[in-house]
Amino acid sequence: MRGPRSSVFLERQTYRRRRLIDWIKMLPLIGLVLWLVPLLWTTEGADQVSSADAIIYIFVIWFILVLAKALSARALKDVDGEDNKARSDNG
Repeated sequence: MRGPRSSVFLERQTYRRRRLIDWIKMLPLIGLVLWLVPLLWTTEGADQVSSADAIIYIFVIWFILVLAKALSARALKDVDGEDNKARSDNG
């Protein structure tokens, strides 16, 4: 019979930093999927989406991705700053 398993404990700042890095790595894939959505829109018939609407959609997605990347980088910088501050306080 085995003894109790030891729990894996990650510091809160390290965990947040890793999740932010994962989010930043996923942004290009999310952007690609969102940019491919206009290919699914109908090009014929009464439900046709105009080219102008598709271009506006692409630029809005591009702007949102830039904004998300900037906010994520700022959040990562803040988490790194808190992590460095905590390390200097402890040691």
